[in-house]
Amino acid sequence: MAVAEAEREDEEDWDADEALARACRIVEALLFASVQPLSAEDLAKSVPANVPIERVIAELQQTYALRGVTLHRVAGGYAFRTAPDLAYLLAPEAEAPRKLSRAALETLAIIAYHQPVTRAEIEEIRGVATAKGTLDILLEAGWVRLRGRRRSPGRPVTFGTTPAFLDHFGLDRIDDLPGLEELKGAGFIEGRLAKDLTVPVPDDDPGLRDDEDPLGDLFTPLDDGDAS
Repeated sequence: MAVAEAEREDEEDWDADEALARACRIVEALLFASVQPLSAEDLAKSVPANVPIERVIAELQQTYALRGVTLHRVAGGYAFRTAPDLAYLLAPEAEAPRKLSRAALETLAIIAYHQPVTRAEIEEIRGVATAKGTLDILLEAGWVRLRGRRRSPGRPVTFGTTPAFLDHFGLDRIDDLPGLEELKGAGFIEGRLAKDLTVPVPDDDPGLRDDEDPLGDLFTPLDDGDAS
C-alpha cells in the first residue's frame, strides 16, 4: 500500500514538473517574440491552468539570472533585457538614443508628474511658452499620449504618459519616479527650497478624471459656446 502511494506521489510530482517546464517554455517564447513587456495576466492565459504564473516567472528569472539576457519587470509587465554588465557590447549596434532638448525634457517631466495636464498648465508650471513642436516630438516618440479634454473654457486637450515611457526609462510603475527627497539626494535640487515646494505623486491611471471628457473627433471644430 505504501509503495503504491509513493509511486502515485512520484507520478504527480513528475506531472507537475512537466507542466511547469512546458509553462516556462511557453512564457519564454512569448516574451522573446513580444516587442513590448507582457503582463502576468496576459502570460497566464497561455500556460496550463494548474501552474501559477508567479512560479513560472520566478523560475525563468532564476534560470536567466547569470545569462546574457535577464528577465525584468518593466511598465507593469515582464521583458527580457540585456544583462547590465554586457550592455557595452551592444552599444555600437544599438539605435542612437533620442536626444531631447531641455524644453522637451522639462515638458516630459511636467507631464509625468502632473498628468493629466493641459498645454496651458505646462506653460504655467514652466513659466514660458511651449512650442507645438515640443509636444509633437514627445507624441511621436510614443512617450506621451492625448488623454481627453478638460471641462473648462475651450476644452483643451490633456496629456499623459504611456507604457512606452515606463519601458524606455526602465520603470515598472509611474510612482517609481523619484520624489522630492530622492531628487535632492541625487543633486537635482540644490540650495534652500521654498517651504511650499512639493513634488506631486505621479498617477498615470488611464481612466478619465471627473474634469475630463473623451477626446471625440479632434478635427471637428468646437461649438462657439464651448470655445468661449
